[in-house]
Amino acid sequence: MHPESTNGTSGGAPAIPMAWLCAEYVADELLRTGALVEGGSLEYRAGRETLALTIYLCDATEGLAGVRTMSRIEEWLDLTAYGHPWSAWVVERLAAREERERGPGGAPDPDLALARESWRWLWRTELLAADLGEDEPWYPVAGAGTPVDEGERKWTPAWRLGLPLSHLAIHLF
Repeated sequence: MHPESTNGTSGGAPAIPMAWLCAEYVADELLRTGALVEGGSLEYRAGRETLALTIYLCDATEGLAGVRTMSRIEEWLDLTAYGHPWSAWVVERLAAREERERGPGGAPDPDLALARESWRWLWRTELLAADLGEDEPWYPVAGAGTPVDEGERKWTPAWRLGLPLSHLAIHLF
């Protein structure tokens, strides 16, 4: 897939979405190392896309250099933790990046295009998963009421399944 634009620094060649590709690579490595779900499954893709989006959007200006620093890993854990308004955070970050792209001198960003496509897939794709409840955390809490009935299933947006997978994969790293 070739991006539709160039960034002006490559002599007219298409811009390469390196920030997104690096984020996706790191997410893939974390999920494969954690071995939480079978590679190639929709659940795996949900986890990879969720984690890649998290990594890409929390990257400010320094790129993915120093990706294994503890502060970066702690940030990813905080962003994917239960109770963090992850979907609202994604919408806010994407909007900020789109605003920069539309600003004076802003050029189309192939990384942002792939991030937008990933978010659309995560939002529109629904997976049949255990009903984790809307008010209950997705991890067991001592004395938190009734346990989750993993036999009860419901359709849920892919990011809702990808978020706990991402969090657990980071934890296992």
